[in-house]
Amino acid sequence: MTSSRLPKFAAVSGTIIYAALCLGSVAIRPASAQPAAAQPASAQNAVAPVGEPVLEVPTLHSLGAYWIMRGDANKNAKVEVSYRPAGGAAWQQAMPLFRVEKGAHKNEKGMSKLDVPEDAWLFAGSIVMLSPATAYDLRLTLTDPDGGHVEKFLQTRTLAEPVAPAKAPQFHVVSGHGGGTGTANDPYKGLAAAQARAKAGDIFLLHAGMYEGSFTISKSGEPGQPIIWRGAGDGEAIIDGQGRAAQRAGRAISASDTHDVWFENLTMRNADYGLVGHNSARLVLRRCHIYNVEFGLTCTNNDKDTVRNFFISDNVIEGPSTWPRTKGIEDARGIQVTGEGHVVCYNRIRGFADAIDTFPSQRCASIDFHNNDISEMTDDGIEMDYSERNTRCFLNRFTNVFQGVSVQPIYGGPVYIFRNALYNVALEPFKMHNSPSGALMLHNTVVKKGAPLVLWTSEKVRNCIYRNNLFIGTEAGYAYETTAPMENCDFDYDGFGGGPWEMFLKWNKGRYATLQEVKDKAPVYKHATLVEATAFASGIKQPDDEKKQFPATVDLRLKGGTAAIDAGEALPNFNNGFAGKAPDLGAYEYGSPLPHYGPRP
Repeated sequence: MTSSRLPKFAAVSGTIIYAALCLGSVAIRPASAQPAAAQPASAQNAVAPVGEPVLEVPTLHSLGAYWIMRGDANKNAKVEVSYRPAGGAAWQQAMPLFRVEKGAHKNEKGMSKLDVPEDAWLFAGSIVMLSPATAYDLRLTLTDPDGGHVEKFLQTRTLAEPVAPAKAPQFHVVSGHGGGTGTANDPYKGLAAAQARAKAGDIFLLHAGMYEGSFTISKSGEPGQPIIWRGAGDGEAIIDGQGRAAQRAGRAISASDTHDVWFENLTMRNADYGLVGHNSARLVLRRCHIYNVEFGLTCTNNDKDTVRNFFISDNVIEGPSTWPRTKGIEDARGIQVTGEGHVVCYNRIRGFADAIDTFPSQRCASIDFHNNDISEMTDDGIEMDYSERNTRCFLNRFTNVFQGVSVQPIYGGPVYIFRNALYNVALEPFKMHNSPSGALMLHNTVVKKGAPLVLWTSEKVRNCIYRNNLFIGTEAGYAYETTAPMENCDFDYDGFGGGPWEMFLKWNKGRYATLQEVKDKAPVYKHATLVEATAFASGIKQPDDEKKQFPATVDLRLKGGTAAIDAGEALPNFNNGFAGKAPDLGAYEYGSPLPHYGPRP
């Protein structure tokens, strides 16, 4: 594969502090949407930018951008990306921007908030694994052998984790039904009494006890001056949707149509929904425990195009689903978000159909899911469904999931799924149904019973890339079987282990008996590697029964001497600093520490 076929990613985005960032991205309006008439072939091949590159809303570790281009009928233009800490001397290379399939950015209704002329290309991409709260210089260089050379310099900043304002006024709250002044000696009695006096910048300390019934947030904070509802630390502060009522409430906390409201160190239970935040912005859910619910946090309504910059971290969210799957596809969901600029990280989520989902709305872009510890999911571990571009799923651990990560569908991408570890996936590691376009699966490790990699759908998979993944299975018909028509897809440098298999690959109705036959005759996997099933330093083996519930403590780091070492391809920014002659396959470079999954100490 040449570098021009690699995920043509990008670089970009930032913000000053958590509050100041979250005010959205700038929309491009091309000066003219009229296609040029009857131009010579050379002019049609030459690339011409439509406006300036646009920065996405930043996250803690990622920056994203997009740029619209006309021309380039022969598709040989590229946008190279480099970055450095602001004012630094040395530029680092990132992946080129990804060329989005024409028209694929539109949703199933043929609509998109992003105005891309019919005759134009959309290039988009991300720089990942950056330091939080850091300013960066970005350089985007557009080149085309047929004519057109443009270089753009951008300055931006990654986010910091949200921090409460210094010296914010604090008020005390206990369970009750009215009264109090909010002091330690005369606390507000009940949440309603506290909220009646709330203003931007206030912190309410909820003391141990049960706060009965659904709590509806009616007052918002301001950027940099949130209203914070926080457990006082003297015992469990419980928002109980049912309380002493005969039936549990629909919602433990309702925070729809609000902004700049934080929930910390609280318990939410006994409701259909733990927390609902439709049409809201800059909500924080941190170090909370949510259980006995069907849905943990839900934000699926973005009718007002206001949903952005949720920070959801270090929570324990437990649902009603049990392993193995016995009820088919259940409704229960841990976290559902739409909009842009969200970070969902370091959560422990167990017992739902899906742990974390993106959801369709006017806008679904620039969202990060990382360092989550996920188990016992009876549908999908994570769904990136309905993502548009620059959504990212990385450094997550999945154990006992029916399917791994879903992209059914995604709208053009790029959607990045990288450095995830998946153990005991019952069916498909990556669910690519409903004709997705623009998924990039990079450096993931999958260990499962049966075929290491399988995709069973009759719908096309378009413009997708696999690189440096490690798939370990057991006896099956194929090492990789896909029944989907694969269109403009580039799969290579993956490793496969386990078996025995009757054949190695099924791809676009072609069947290839061995890996050598794949390399000789197939359009993909010219550099794939056979890896021993015993590739892991922990000694872990493939599941012998997918219906078993394995402990969510698996360690899939490589052992010395395995064929997975040095078998990958260099991907700038995605595997910098590899130790040997080439990157290792899978989620972990040999000798690297295990990432932290789930809530931090």
